[in-house]
Amino acid sequence: MGKKIKKETEPPPKDVFDPLTIESKKAATVVLMLNSPEEEILAKACEAIYRFALKGEENKATLLELGAVEPLTKLLTHEDKTVRRNATMIFGILSSNNDVKKLLRELDVMNSVIALLAPEEEVVIHEFASLCLANMSAEYTSKVQIFEHGGLEPLIRLLSSPDPDVKKNSIECIYNLVQDFQCRATFPELNAIPSILELLKSEYPIIQLLALKTLGVITNDKESRAMLRDNQGIDHLIKILETKELNDLHIEVLSVVANCLEDMDTVVLIQQTGGLKKLLTFAENSTIPDIQKNAAKAITIAAYNPENRKLFHEQEVEKCLVALLSSESDGTKIAASQAISAMCENSGSKDFFNHQGIPQLIQLLKSDNEEVREAAALALANLTTCNPANASAAAEADGIDPLINILSSKRDGAIANAATVLTNMAMQEALRVNIQRHDVMRALISPLRSTNTGVQSKAALTIAATACDAEARTELRNAGGLEPLVQLLRSKNDEVRRNASWAVTVCASDELTATELCKFGALDILEEVNLSVSRKNKFSEAAYNKLLNNHLPLKYSQTGYLSSSNIISDGFYDYGRINPGTKLLPLKDLCLQQPSDLRAVILVNSKSSDVSPPPSTEDKSSDVGWGRSISSSSSLRRTSKEKASAGFGSPTEEKSEPSSGRNTALSKSATKEKGSRKVRGKKEEEKVKEEEEVTTVSKNIGEGSPDKEWYPPSDPDFCVYEYEVTKSILPITNIKEQIEALAEYVAEKMGGAIPKDKLQDFSWELHISELKFQLKSNVVPIGQIKKGIFYHRALLFKALADKIGIGCSLVRGEYSRAWNEVKLMNESLKGVTGGLPPPEVYIVDLMFQPGRLIKLRSREADLYRFL
Repeated sequence: MGKKIKKETEPPPKDVFDPLTIESKKAATVVLMLNSPEEEILAKACEAIYRFALKGEENKATLLELGAVEPLTKLLTHEDKTVRRNATMIFGILSSNNDVKKLLRELDVMNSVIALLAPEEEVVIHEFASLCLANMSAEYTSKVQIFEHGGLEPLIRLLSSPDPDVKKNSIECIYNLVQDFQCRATFPELNAIPSILELLKSEYPIIQLLALKTLGVITNDKESRAMLRDNQGIDHLIKILETKELNDLHIEVLSVVANCLEDMDTVVLIQQTGGLKKLLTFAENSTIPDIQKNAAKAITIAAYNPENRKLFHEQEVEKCLVALLSSESDGTKIAASQAISAMCENSGSKDFFNHQGIPQLIQLLKSDNEEVREAAALALANLTTCNPANASAAAEADGIDPLINILSSKRDGAIANAATVLTNMAMQEALRVNIQRHDVMRALISPLRSTNTGVQSKAALTIAATACDAEARTELRNAGGLEPLVQLLRSKNDEVRRNASWAVTVCASDELTATELCKFGALDILEEVNLSVSRKNKFSEAAYNKLLNNHLPLKYSQTGYLSSSNIISDGFYDYGRINPGTKLLPLKDLCLQQPSDLRAVILVNSKSSDVSPPPSTEDKSSDVGWGRSISSSSSLRRTSKEKASAGFGSPTEEKSEPSSGRNTALSKSATKEKGSRKVRGKKEEEKVKEEEEVTTVSKNIGEGSPDKEWYPPSDPDFCVYEYEVTKSILPITNIKEQIEALAEYVAEKMGGAIPKDKLQDFSWELHISELKFQLKSNVVPIGQIKKGIFYHRALLFKALADKIGIGCSLVRGEYSRAWNEVKLMNESLKGVTGGLPPPEVYIVDLMFQPGRLIKLRSREADLYRFL
C-alpha cells in the first residue's frame, strides 16, 4: 500500500469576502448594520436591538438618538419574514416612547404597520403590530391616521385571534379609536359587537375589562345599543352581574347598562329578565362605592325617559336613592343626587321626596366637597320647581342659610342651582320674607357680577323674585346691586337679558329705586335694546315702560302719552317730541341753557326754590298770599316791617305792568274774596313786585351756583292755581261737573275761549318768546303762561287734575295739538245693577267751548284733535 497523501483545500475565489464573525458591544455599531444588504445580518441586528430596547426607556431614547428608527421603518416591508418579524417586534416596544411616536407620525409608517395585520402574517407579527397601533392610538392624530388607512377592520378581525396578546392589543387599540365620533359612527357597519361580546368570556380579566370599556363607549350611540340588544348582549351583562367572582367587572358592566337604559326597549327587556330589580339591589346593598355610584348613574340616565321614570317609581327606586344619600362616598352621593334630579320629573316621586330626601339633601349642602353641594342643589332646584310644598319643606329643614352660603361657591353650577331654589321659595310670601332676613340681596351681588351666563341669569331671576318688597329693594340699592343688574341688560345672552329686564321691572316699582336705575343708564340701555329686532323681548319692553312711568318727562317726549295712572309731580317738564334714541337733557341742563329759537320747555313745579317750609294752609288771612308765599323765597324771608318800608302801593307802580304783558289781575273768585278795591290795588302792586323777584330768583337759579344746591325755577302762579282748584273744584261731588269746572278754569288762565275762526289771530308764540326773553331761559313755568294753545292748556289741565284726583290722560298730537281724555259712565244707566258697559271716553274742550265734553272718535273730536 502506498502512503496516503492529504488532499489540499482549494483556496476561495479571489472575488469572495471571507466570512467575518464580529462581537459588537456598542448599540451604535449595530444600528449601522441596519443598512446592510445581508438578511442574516439584518435579522441578528434587529434581534440585538429588540433585546436592548426591552431593558428600559433610556435605551429607547438612545436608539432614537442613534437614528435607528428610520432604517427600521424600511425593514417593516422587507421580503424576508424573519427580518420583517424582528423589525415589527422592535416597533412594538419602541412605540411606547412619546418621541418615537412623534417621529413615526412624521415618517407616515401607519400604512406599513396596518399591512402587517394581514391574515397571512405570523401571529408574532400580529401581536407586535397591534401593540404598536395600540400605543400609537393614544394620540388623536394617530387615531385619524389609523382610521383613514383602514386600520379598524383588520383590528376587529384580530379580535378572533387564538393569541390572547393579539386580542388584548387589538381591543385596546379599538377602545382608543372609538373615542372619536367619526370612527364610532362607522362601527356598526363592521359588525364588531359579536366579537367584542366573545371577549367577555375570556379567561383574562384585562381583556374582559377592555371589552366592557369599549362597549361603554360605543353604546352611547343608539344603533350600537340596538345591535348589542339584538346579539343578546344584555343577557351577557346581566350574567356577569349575577356572578360574584366577576365583581371586579361589575363597575364597567353597570356603566354599559346605564347607556342601554336610555332605550325603552332595553328597559322592558331588563325588567322582564328581572334585571331592573337587580340593578336597584346593586345600588342599595353593594358595599363597593363605585358599584353604587354606577348603579345610580344607570338610574339617572334611564330616568330621563318618562316611561322609565314610571317603571322606577313602581319599583320604589326613591327609597334606594334616599339610602344612597347617606353613603360615605362623595361619588355615590353625587350620583344619587343626580338620580333624584332626574326622577323629579315624575310627580309621584316628587311627592315622595317631600317626606324623605329633602332633609338629607339640605345636609349635603353643607358638605366640604363642592361637587356634592352642586349636585344636592340641583336636586333641590328640580324638587322645588312648581312645587310649593317641597319649597316649604326645604325651608323647614333650615335650607335657606346653606343655600345663601352656596351663592359664594367657586362652582358656577352650584351657584345657579342655589339661586333657582331661592327663587322657587320666594314665590311664597312667608318664605320670601324669611329669605330677606338672611341678607340675600348682598349675597346676590357676586353672582350678578359673574362671567357665567347661567349664573347671571339665575341671579337676576332671584332678584326679580325677592325684590317685591320696598325693604328688599332698599337693601339691594344700599348693597350696590343695581349697577351690576343694569349691566346685565347689555348681555348678548337672550335669557340673561330677559331675566335682568324682569328684575329691573320689579325693582322699578318705587320711584327711588327707579331713579337710581336710570342713573346707572338702565333707560338708555333698554332703549337701545328695544330698537334691535333680535335683542328686544316682552320683558325689556315692560322694563322700559316701567322706568318711563317713573320718568314721565321722557315718557311724554317719546310716546306723546300719559295715562290717568301717570301722575304729574313737581319737576315735570314738557320738552316736546323726541325721536327714539335721542337723549333727553335733565331739567338742570335745560335751565342753564341760554334762550334760543327752540321750542319752549314747559315746567310744572309747585315747590318753592327755598328749602324753608310753607306756612300752614289753615292761615286764612290772605288766601292768595299763601299761594305766593310758598313760592317766593324773598317774600318768605321778608318781615311785615320790611314790607311796610319797601314802598308798596306807590302811584307809579300802580300804573305799571310787567314787560311780559301777562295778565296780573287775580281770578274772579279770588278777587271777590278780597273785598275792597283799595286792597285789590295794593295786592296787584305787590304781585308786580313779587313777579320781579320771581324773575330774579329764576335767573339766579338758572345761572347756578356751585356752592348751593340747585332747585328748579319756582312757579308762584301755579301754586295759586293749585290752591284755588283745591278750594273751589275739589269739593264738587259730581265728577262730570268737576271736569267741566276745571276746563273752564284752565281756559280762563290761558287766555279764555277762542273762536275757531279767530285761532290764527291768537298770538301765543309772541307771548312765549317774551317769557323766554324775560326769564333768560328756554324753560318756562306753566303758571306764567297767560296765552296758551292746545298743548299748554292740556298740560295744565292734566297737572291740576292730578292734584285734585280727577283721572285723565294727556295725548300729544301734531302741529301743537294736545288734548285730555276722560272716562265717564253713561248717566242714563245710573242705578242699574248687573253687568254695565265700559265707561265712555270723552275729549275735554279747553279751546273753543271750555268745559264741553266730546265723544272720542266723533267728528267733533277729530276736528278738535287734528287740523
